[in-house]
Amino acid sequence: MPTIIDVSVLHKHYKHIKALDGLSLTVEEGEILGVLGPNGAGKTTLIKCLLTLISPTSGSIRVAGIDAARSSDKVRQVCGYVPQEVSVDGELTGYENLLLYSKLYFIPRSEREKRIEDILDYMELTPRAHDLAKTYSGGMMRRLELAQAMVNRPRILFLDEPTLGLDPAAKRMVWKHILQLRQEFGTTVFLTTHDMAEADALCDRIAMISKGKIAAFNTVAYLKDSVGGDIISLVTANGSPAGLLTTLGFTPLGPQDNSYELVHRDGEKSIPSILEALSAGGTKVESVSLKKPTLDDVFLKYAGARLDQEQTWDESWRLRRAVRKRH
Repeated sequence: MPTIIDVSVLHKHYKHIKALDGLSLTVEEGEILGVLGPNGAGKTTLIKCLLTLISPTSGSIRVAGIDAARSSDKVRQVCGYVPQEVSVDGELTGYENLLLYSKLYFIPRSEREKRIEDILDYMELTPRAHDLAKTYSGGMMRRLELAQAMVNRPRILFLDEPTLGLDPAAKRMVWKHILQLRQEFGTTVFLTTHDMAEADALCDRIAMISKGKIAAFNTVAYLKDSVGGDIISLVTANGSPAGLLTTLGFTPLGPQDNSYELVHRDGEKSIPSILEALSAGGTKVESVSLKKPTLDDVFLKYAGARLDQEQTWDESWRLRRAVRKRH
């Protein structure tokens, strides 16, 4: 498949923060690319650079063959964008919101009504088209935002945390429509998320971002397989010797909690012999569990932390500033 987004050695620096630090990636036409990372990792900054909403400090961006630095208007014409924040006007109806967007995108008057009718029907919003948007549920609002972004029929759809705050049923409805957009219209979808289930359900490839850099970039299946096998988790009794656990290949999950993990190619068959060895060595095991690798485990492998453990650039900057003030 041809490349539709090409990012090369992208930097975006603020006064105290390196939001993007030499990031490079490519997106193929028609794929759903997930950009995965904790809050503050650089995901939203990357989207804003790609949409020419902010300028990078250095590096190059080409979107649909267009140099973003030289032709920002042309880039925006081929893109749709759903931000994290609610972008619908609650005091307008669903229809009126779409009419407003169709005018902003300069859709010819002769085509507007048909475009709006089609996208309302596609997003299953026709029965509520003339109700105020503020009366919509969270999931309906998100679908209206997708409709707004698609009314100009973009080649690339940028979604920044598209299901943040939605309940599981509403999430699944949004996922269904994202997959349909790619399947029926060939839309390329660039999706940022820190929801592992969302990335697993939607994405062809995953780019994992840690502190403004790409930590891993490949298909979901490849990344999971790269973890190396099943994951055996143990919780030991307080005071149990850790030396034998280390010898067997277990690593502690934290300095305080007596929790350990081991990656093993055949976890189910190895558990009995592991427990026997630990018992013989005087280590009391309180619980043991086995699971298949997840994207969270992949992030731990490549970024050295779990998503909810990683310190973001914003947090790091606030900590450094607090330390400087104390001294």
